[in-house]
Amino acid sequence: MKFKTNSPLPGFAPALFYTVLYLALIVVIPLSGLFFKTAELGLAQFWDLISGERVTHALTISFTTALAAAILNAVFGLIIAWVFVRYDFTGKGLFDAIIDLPFALPTAVAGIALSTLYSGSGWLGSLFNKIGIEIAFTPLGIVIALTFIGLPFVVRSVEPVLRELEKELEEAAASLGANRWQTLYHVVLPTLLPALLSGFALAFARGVGEYGSVIFIAGNVPYVSEVAPLLIVIKLEEYDYAGATAVAAAMLLISFVLLILINALQVWSQRYKSSSQNVSTTPAQEFVA
Repeated sequence: MKFKTNSPLPGFAPALFYTVLYLALIVVIPLSGLFFKTAELGLAQFWDLISGERVTHALTISFTTALAAAILNAVFGLIIAWVFVRYDFTGKGLFDAIIDLPFALPTAVAGIALSTLYSGSGWLGSLFNKIGIEIAFTPLGIVIALTFIGLPFVVRSVEPVLRELEKELEEAAASLGANRWQTLYHVVLPTLLPALLSGFALAFARGVGEYGSVIFIAGNVPYVSEVAPLLIVIKLEEYDYAGATAVAAAMLLISFVLLILINALQVWSQRYKSSSQNVSTTPAQEFVA
């Protein structure tokens, strides 16, 4: 088997060896062990374990709240990245550093802070309760927690691409008669879409498996706000290793399929961007509403 490299620097063979070895030890072997353990259950027993009402509800809560939080982060993370890159204002450095706070903050601390803030007696929770909206101990509280921990993934994925985006392209589009929305749709978004999808995928993947920041604000009520990672811990504490393994394998399979779909969408967006750049069009064709 021959490998090709476009780098003029030596060291491809040892670099490839260490890459494969590292991925095998850190990723492939642990995940393979989970699948081997799941295979011992048999297909019928595995289906019985994951098709229970409590398990399916916990899986649904985990994936739907993670998806909702990732969508929110994709929208507002793009806006925040745009503000940080395109505008200068007092305290910009401080606010830029705060974005990375969820990376450094222990998830348990984040969970306690959010549950205190959004509980019925908290500063914000009491205000929402007056208008009939309960946040703590509901799926809405889970979405808020996942939005908090996932926002940096989108902002830090979009910022570098946005910094490299040439303002001359936007100015050229404006000189050709495009309004701001047409410039945003035809010039800015096609360039940012791959990075935005990468941040979305990272925020979604982090949200699916999040535990520490969720358990405090979720309340962990079965059939209401119980997430799948907590259910795995509960089954382990009950020495139900087969059940915990089945739920973990189900989460892994669903996450893997969803991430493949997101990556396929990202590849499509990159190809669409390349093809659109190669197609010669007149300014009138490019910016017709």
